[in-house]
Amino acid sequence: MQELKDSTSNFDRFLENAHKYTEINELTPELLHTFIKRIEVGERAKKYSRSAPQEIVIHYRDIGILDDMPQELEDILIQVAELEIT
Repeated sequence: MQELKDSTSNFDRFLENAHKYTEINELTPELLHTFIKRIEVGERAKKYSRSAPQEIVIHYRDIGILDDMPQELEDILIQVAELEIT
């Protein structure tokens, strides 16, 4: 139950910050510090290659990795629905 409340409040905090910036024309240090917790850059598949693919994972503040969010949000919605039923 507490984890659900924490996830919801983290998402709300992220949205609150996002509403402050309705028009972003330039990536500034302030924006990076507001939204990004860390960026992980993986090693290239072929060393010293400029065109080899490489994995980049962005960890956003308050909500984590964006790729994980849809499932996490679905889980939260299911939990909320279950709480409303009981």
